[in-house]
Amino acid sequence: MAIKRLTRQRKAVLEVVRTAKGHHPDAAWVYHEVRKLVPSISLGTVYRTLEALVEEGYLLPLTRSGDATRYEANLDGHLHMLCTRCGEYHDLHINLPDLLAQARAQYPYLELSGVQVEYEGVCERCRAELKS
Repeated sequence: MAIKRLTRQRKAVLEVVRTAKGHHPDAAWVYHEVRKLVPSISLGTVYRTLEALVEEGYLLPLTRSGDATRYEANLDGHLHMLCTRCGEYHDLHINLPDLLAQARAQYPYLELSGVQVEYEGVCERCRAELKS
């Protein structure tokens, strides 16, 4: 997939999110990292660029009411676990049946475009901190 307008800024934002492997950054973190590459970029431009990259299918937004949107560049089918202690998302690679295909077959009168499954729990780091 090619970005519609591959500006230096868009390329930098996408690269920063893609290289944050295992980390699901929010716009403020992306802004901080992109400024190292493009010092003149504004926070507003980062927000607009993230929105455009989501619309174009390059990023997935991870949203929770009351929290900043996080961004996911790994588009391979996987699930997330949100640590209820530290608020970090963790990738879970679990083989599941194609839930979207099943839902489309069962509810053909709905126009379903995606599925999100999210687990909640306490991550390994937080569990270790709680034990000590």
